[in-house]
Amino acid sequence: MARATPVPGKLLLSPQDHTLILIDFQSQMSFATKSIDAVALRNNAALISHAAAGFGVSTILTTVAEKSFSGPMFEEITTAFNGQKLFDRTSMNTWEDAAVIARVNEIGKSRIVLAGLWTSVCIVGPALSAIDQGFEVYIITDACGDVSDEAHERAVERMVQAGARPMTALQYLLELQRDWARTDTYDLTTGIAKKFGGAYGLGIIYAKTMFGAQEGH
Repeated sequence: MARATPVPGKLLLSPQDHTLILIDFQSQMSFATKSIDAVALRNNAALISHAAAGFGVSTILTTVAEKSFSGPMFEEITTAFNGQKLFDRTSMNTWEDAAVIARVNEIGKSRIVLAGLWTSVCIVGPALSAIDQGFEVYIITDACGDVSDEAHERAVERMVQAGARPMTALQYLLELQRDWARTDTYDLTTGIAKKFGGAYGLGIIYAKTMFGAQEGH
């Protein structure tokens, strides 16, 4: 018989147990992205970037043909990581880039979280490749985008069928925090939520301003 205990499930992410890989958040890739509004995409990319940077998550930033075709990575991402090295590739599948894989192995974590453009190519490729090699893979689906809703949705379905676990940008932030009694990251989490968390962030601003309210109290 199962017995409940007040501890988190093993499938939940923590800041220490995964590597976040942000892939091809670049101008040329975003021009043709139709499955998500450009403002929402940039906002969600900023949310997960600031969350990862603030919680000290091991993060890899990678671009494709930055100088010759695709352009720079979104500033919302690069500013969060303050000069961190970007791995520029020629391959559409990040998992086929030797430098990126060397960094994955150097970090040495068995969970991979992915976000980027486009879902059906540059996210499916590393997701399926990593799963095939024994990694657990999570996909932040609303920080991904593709040339159509159909392309994005079929890509997510394909990854889920292979064993990937979908989640959202705000879910990622709140899963890293998970307990409002963690006061060392309380201001970080609510600050990111207020800036990038949409209506949820507005709710925090309203409650604090009108009533001096605080999450978890």
